[in-house]
Parts: sequence; structure tokens; C-alpha cells
Amino acid sequence: MRNTIVSLMTAVALTACAGPKEKNVQAPQEDFNYVVDQFADLQILRYQVPGFESLSLKQKQLLYHLSQAALMGRDIFFDQNCRYNLSVRRALETVYKEYKGNREDEQFKALETYLKRVWFSSGIHHHYAEDKFVPGFTPEFFQSCLEQVNVSELPLREGQTLEQFVAEISPVIFDPAVLAKRTVQSGDRDLILASANNYYGGGITQKEVEDYYAAMKVGKDTVTPISYGLNSRLVKENGKIVEKVWKVGGLYSAAIEQIAGELQKAVPFAENDTQKAIIEKLIEYYQTGDLKTFDAYSILWVEDTTSEVDFVNGFIETYGDPLGMKASWESTVNFINKEATKRTKIISDNAQWFEDHSPVDKRFKKEKVKGVSAKVITVSMLGGDCYPATPIGINLPNADWIRRDHGSKSVTIENITEAYDKASQGNGFNEEFIWSDAEREALAKYGFLTDNLHTDLHECLGHGSGKLLPDTESGALKAYDSTLEEARADLFGLYYLADPKLVELGLVPDGEAYKAEYYKYIMNGLMTQLVRIEAGKDVEEAHMRNRQLIARWVYENGKADNVIEYKKRDGKTYVVVNDYAKLRNLFGTLLAEVQRIKSEGDFAAGKKLVEDYGVKVDQTLHDEVLARYAKLNLAPYKGFVNPVMKEVRNDKGEVTDIVLDYTEGYADQMLRYSQDYSFLPSYND
Repeated sequence: MRNTIVSLMTAVALTACAGPKEKNVQAPQEDFNYVVDQFADLQILRYQVPGFESLSLKQKQLLYHLSQAALMGRDIFFDQNCRYNLSVRRALETVYKEYKGNREDEQFKALETYLKRVWFSSGIHHHYAEDKFVPGFTPEFFQSCLEQVNVSELPLREGQTLEQFVAEISPVIFDPAVLAKRTVQSGDRDLILASANNYYGGGITQKEVEDYYAAMKVGKDTVTPISYGLNSRLVKENGKIVEKVWKVGGLYSAAIEQIAGELQKAVPFAENDTQKAIIEKLIEYYQTGDLKTFDAYSILWVEDTTSEVDFVNGFIETYGDPLGMKASWESTVNFINKEATKRTKIISDNAQWFEDHSPVDKRFKKEKVKGVSAKVITVSMLGGDCYPATPIGINLPNADWIRRDHGSKSVTIENITEAYDKASQGNGFNEEFIWSDAEREALAKYGFLTDNLHTDLHECLGHGSGKLLPDTESGALKAYDSTLEEARADLFGLYYLADPKLVELGLVPDGEAYKAEYYKYIMNGLMTQLVRIEAGKDVEEAHMRNRQLIARWVYENGKADNVIEYKKRDGKTYVVVNDYAKLRNLFGTLLAEVQRIKSEGDFAAGKKLVEDYGVKVDQTLHDEVLARYAKLNLAPYKGFVNPVMKEVRNDKGEVTDIVLDYTEGYADQMLRYSQDYSFLPSYND
């Protein structure tokens, strides 16, 4: 589970990705250039990796090989998102590199922007809104581009002519009715048939999927169950449903072999025997595809609280599957931020107090909180579903029984939040959307601290809190599970941000600090996050639904006391919080209800809560937000390029150091990744 932020603040882009590179290798922070590129609704940033130079050579080598493994699975995530993503990307990249015409032509520039969006979203659908991109170039122009490049460089099927390829791929790009939405998460339609993602083969229905896995679970362990379907695609072969497992020798084998190979290279540099065993168990899982082995790996990983270097690598999060079973491939590589971790250690050391004093029914509380570990990390490489858009916090493992019996590991990624903060300074957002100087001053004084604290509480305690009743099946909330789980964790963090306990523990300087996060959260959930949705569209993405659900619910249920209100000034709408104490009480009430829904597996109540508060949009307000953003030239979504990690060798070929280069541009990085880390065929049927 992860906490995702899409920063609403941006600085002016300094250079296009195809422009000259800055020479600021190992730049000091005060000279660091955070902004790389801006296009469509996206801004590309870079992040620093402070403290890397102080690590031992062995730690750097461990990070290097784990980082290589983090890049090896890039194609997997593209293919998981849609079966045509790799062929579209490769065709566009060929045109981008070989085009002989005028590159200032509007049609070519539109194609360039479309390709940049495909890179960012790992496919042809918006990474957040889930809708298919609308190209700004014509089918005729696209065909003319393909006709002038070397046909052998195009992703044609065996025996396929260029004309046949164009006929197959053009509807995928240009027809809005073909593969229209990556993941459909609600409504009365068949969610599998309606979704364009590639977790299920053609023609499989939602009922067939649910029946298949229901039959698989019959008579199986319900106390420590495996995560059925987590690492496979379900397909029909000769009328029979077959599970194709993602493993060495199975589906995606060519990429998984590379991942496992780099993990094997990392083993000699493990910091201790525990970490060595973790890496080796992950390799075994990739080799076998056995989900019991994955559980064994997860237990080893969550119980390792001493290693300074850490990583996530695998099929982890299930947000992309409308049924919440199949996981996207992702990786992060990181090391501990020792100073900042003092903050999260205080939180984790007091986990039982927070659980005991939660406003939820005691039937749903853990009698004894186990194995809660939390740290602040510095990320050094992002891959798969964590790149270019990345979470700011992670709490794993996701299996409820492992969290129950062995605890969870929570991280806040502070060098990412710092990059967001640095890149957003002075962009005009605060002046445009925040009601008064009082709120602006509070955000300036407390905002960065309370942002990070909310993430800490969300990941460390929120996801790790509460329990399912004995007869409640994990995943009972189905398509609504992700939204409600994120709401539960967010509400836990929001409720406790205002608790005097945080002042007592020295986590906030005073009892006023929490108001900065409360104001920003409500303003975002009710209004400013609407910029991330096209006019006329509903809210689809789980984290966005979560934030709107919370904000709308407390607004509606606080109306009698005027807790929150919309105010107008100079024809503009603003959000104002009038009573912060009552707002906290509302957060507590909603937390209790969401925990009840989760603990009891109350699907009907969960569905109603999400559909009533998290989905529909006030179109008038939406139009206003879009117009105000447009005037500021703010990009609502942010993502990152990775630093380039390089081995330094002496004349004997021995590695003497690992260094970071921060100068690579966006297009340069994407093209390099497509050249050096692309192992799958264009079609993985």
C-alpha cells in the first residue's frame, strides 16, 4: 500500500528534454536544478540523493545492482497496462529517432508530446485519470511517418506488412472507443471486459474470474492464505481458463531472468546474512512463481529492521486490477535517512497507544500491535509502477495475515517530498487558491513538517491499524478495497495529527501545527485536485476518490455547524475551514465507519460510501478550477527522472566507486531505458 501525492505546485520548466544538458553532476543542493521538462499536464523533476557519497563502497555496490534490477522490469509494467503499449511505444520511438521532416511542424510536435505522455504513463492511458490519450496528430501523418522509417525497426508481428501494422495499431491510438479506459473500477458494467489493462486475456468475464478464484480457494488455508492471482494473467485457451504465471520460464520470463540475474549480483554485497537470505528468497520466488515463497520472502523482508539499504522489487500493488487481485510490477531502491528516522521511530514505538486510543470500535482494534517499523528513506532509484510518478510513502507487505502476525514496514520518502517542495516554490498557487494570509502563513510555517507527519502516520500506523473479523475474507470489498483502504489510512493520520500526544512526543512544536495539513487536505479534496480530471469526467483513481470521499463527507456532515464552507471573492471560489476541532471529530467518526466496513467486509456500505462521495464532480467548480490553473501554467502532475548510477573502475577493472550523474534529460533517459532495459517482445500473448 502506498501514499501517493500529485503535487499541485510547479516551477517554470527550464528546458525541453531534447535541449542541451546541464552540467551539474553531484551538484550541491543550493545549485540543484529540480525542473527537467514540462508538457501536457505533466512536469518532470529530478531528485537529489543526499548522503549517497558517505555510504561505504559495499553499500554503493549493493545499491547499484538493486538499481539495475529496478530498471530491468520496465517492459513488464508497460505490457500489464495494455497489450498494445510496447508496440505503440516502439513505433513512436522509431519515428522520434528517425524522422527526416521538419521537427518544428505542429504535427510532429504533437507526436513528440504524445510519446512523452506514453513514457510517463507506461502506456496509452493517463496514469491517473485512466482514460486513453487523445493524440494531437492525424492518422495520415502517423502513417506517413511510419512509411519513411526503416520498417525493420518497427514492431511488426511475424509476417505482418507495414500496411497491416498500420491497420492494427491506428485504432488503438486514434479510435476513442477502442480500449477506452485502462481500469474501470465501479459501475454496473462487467469491470474486466470494460477495462483495457492486460491482467486478463480477451473474452474473460468478471464472473468467470470470480468463479475461478473462488473455486481455487475452496478447502484452502484461510488463516494464512496466499494472495491468489497476484502474479499471473488469466487467459482462455481452447475454451478453458488458464493461469499464466509471471516467472522464469513463464510469462515475462525474458525480463524476469534479467531481474533475477541482477539480484544475484547483489547477493555478495548484502549488509548481513538476513539481507542475503531476503534477496535469495526473492530470486527463488521469481524462479518458481510460488506465492508461498513470496509470503516467506515478505516475512523475511518485514522482519529485517537493521539493514541500512533496502528495496522493494516485485508484483506488489493491485490498484490496476479492477478486482484488486493482480499486481503491477514495481521497484524502489533506498537507504535510511538516520536523522529523519528519529521521527518515525517515536511514532512506531508508540503504535500501541495510537491503536488503543483510536475512535474505532474496540472489536476492530488489534489487542497487540506487532512489528510496526517505520523509517524515513532516501530513494536512489525508481522503477516500474513507481516511475516516473512515484509514491511518497509505502507500507508493506499487503497481505493482512502477515501484517497481523509479523507486522509491517513503513517508509516515508523524504527526498521525493523535498523535491516537490523545492520545485513548487514561488509558482503562484498559494496566492491563487488559498483563502487568506492566515492559511498561507500556517502552510509556510508548518506545511512541510505536517505533510511528512501525515505520510508517516498514514503509512506507519494507518495501514497497520485495525483488524478483520475472523469470518471476513481479505479482499471482500473488491473494486472498492483500494479506495477505502487509502481512506482508512488517511483518516487515521488526519485524526492523530491534531492529538495533543504529538506535542507531548515532540513531533510538532505546538497544538496549532495540524491546521496547515487539515486546510490543505480539505482544499485539495474538495477543489484543487479536480485539475487532474478532464472536463465532464468522474473521479476514477483510488487515491483521488479517497481524498474526495473524505473531504465531501466531512463537508456534508459538518454543514449544520458550518465546519467547512465555500466562499466567493472576486468571482473565485475558495475553501474555508471554520472549526478545526469539529473537523477533527468528523474525521474520527468517518474513520470508525470505514474501519467497520473493512473489518466486517461490508461491501454494500463500502460501495455506497465511495459512489456517494468519491466519484461525482461538481462540473461548474471543475470548470473554474481548470480555468484558474490554465492561467498559472501549472502542471497538476509530477514525475521524476532517475539519477544515472555509474561504476568507476581502475586500470585493473575493479570497481572503486559508484557515482551519481544528475544531468540526463527526460527523453534521453527514456530512450536509453528503451535501448538498454527492454527485453520483452512487443506482443506477450
